Amino acid sequence: MGLFSFIKDAGAKVFGVGKTTAEEAAEAATKSADFAKEKASKLTKSVETLGFEVLDLNIEVNDDSATIWGQANSQATREKVVLVVGNTEGIATVDDRMTVVFEEPAAQFHTVVKGDYLSKIAKKYYGNAMKYPVIFEANKPMLTDPDKIYPGQVLRIPALD
Repeated sequence: MGLFSFIKDAGAKVFGVGKTTAEEAAEAATKSADFAKEKASKLTKSVETLGFEVLDLNIEVNDDSATIWGQANSQATREKVVLVVGNTEGIATVDDRMTVVFEEPAAQFHTVVKGDYLSKIAKKYYGNAMKYPVIFEANKPMLTDPDKIYPGQVLRIPALD
C-alpha cells in the first residue's frame, strides 16, 4: 500500500480517548470564561467587604481588563472601587461605567514608583509634605499604613478643600 498523509490534529482520538483540537479549544475557552467569572466574583466580594456603597455593583473580567457598573454614593467611592479593581494582580485596565449619586470633582491619580512615599507624593501634588495624611485618608481602607505603598500601585490624590 504505501504511506498515507493525514491532518495531524483533525478527527477524534482512537476509541474516544483524548480530545480533538476543537474540543481542547472549546474546553480551554470554557475554563477561561469560568476563571473570568470567578475573578469577577472575587473582585465584587472585595469591594463589598471594604464597605463601599455601590448599588447594583457588577464587575466583568475579560483577560486583563475589568468593566465595572453600578451607582456609587459618591465620587470618592467610585474612584476607590476603580482602584480596588485596578490594583489587583492580573488587571491592566478598568472600564469605569459607574454612575454617581452626587457629582463631585474627580481626584487625580498617581502611580507609585520606586522611592515614593506619601510625604514625597504630597509635596509633589500639594507643595507640602505634611499633607500626606490627606492622601492616606483618601485611600482608606485600601491603605492600612502610610508606610505600606508599593511601586505600580495607583493612589487617589484628591483636591484640597
